Amino acid sequence: MLKGGQYGNALQAASYKGYKDVVQLLLDAGADVNAQGGQYGNALQAASFEGNKDVVQLLLDAGANVNAQGGEYGNALQAASLGENKDVVQLLLDAGADVGSQGGQYGDAL
Repeated sequence: MLKGGQYGNALQAASYKGYKDVVQLLLDAGADVNAQGGQYGNALQAASFEGNKDVVQLLLDAGANVNAQGGEYGNALQAASLGENKDVVQLLLDAGADVGSQGGQYGDAL
């Protein structure tokens, strides 16, 4: 998959926009659910920032690393917290997100 630009790759862009059907299509075509790059670091972080709960669940089900580091916000939990997405924060915590994980512009999710 080509990488570059604000979103890093097509999966990250579709995840950010909440295009669940496109995300599924890309995953079915072999897109790397943990590919790194772009402003949000990875698709899970992009979907989490925007509060796209269904896409977050789809990515987690596809094997997205809930504690992957990268991007402006450090990880998906930090991105969801910054975006004030309570349901996504809970989903990520249930999936094993590390509350104390450090990184990104804001340091940690708290």
